Amino acid sequence: MPDPRFKELLIYLCSHDQDGAMGLVVNRPSAHSLLEILKGLQVEVGNGEWPPIYLGGPVETEAAFFLYTADYQAGDFLAVGGDLRLSRDPQILHDLAAGRGPRRYLFALGYAGWGPGQLENELTVNGWLTLPAEESIIFDTPDVEKWQQAARRFGIDIAIFNDQVGLA
Repeated sequence: MPDPRFKELLIYLCSHDQDGAMGLVVNRPSAHSLLEILKGLQVEVGNGEWPPIYLGGPVETEAAFFLYTADYQAGDFLAVGGDLRLSRDPQILHDLAAGRGPRRYLFALGYAGWGPGQLENELTVNGWLTLPAEESIIFDTPDVEKWQQAARRFGIDIAIFNDQVGLA
């Protein structure tokens, strides 16, 4: 994608239909942690490490999203594929603070969005490299390696690919 806002980003596509598409950037952590959100909401938390807040995309950057594993049941969620769910349910924050949250999760502010037909047009001009999602890349791979690891997992050397399509 030649747009510099999306350079070296890995986007997990959560929804795609005739009304457009929506996804979360899963490899752009901010300098802030979820602990700061919990403290700001005056939610009591125990000791431990808290993950970063991810910059989920340039649209509605104040909107909060959880991408998490289905071992946890939020009151309101969207099944987005395999074992993953997407929710904006604030109860998840309280459950995480109490140690009852999802086993694996990512908390993001904002999202990447496309209007009707926009993503399809970008795909026809090779604006995106599309690959099947893998939970291990989202949750286990260091953020700086996710976009390359996703391509490598499917036999694509992203440096060579970028040279061929003029993105290097």
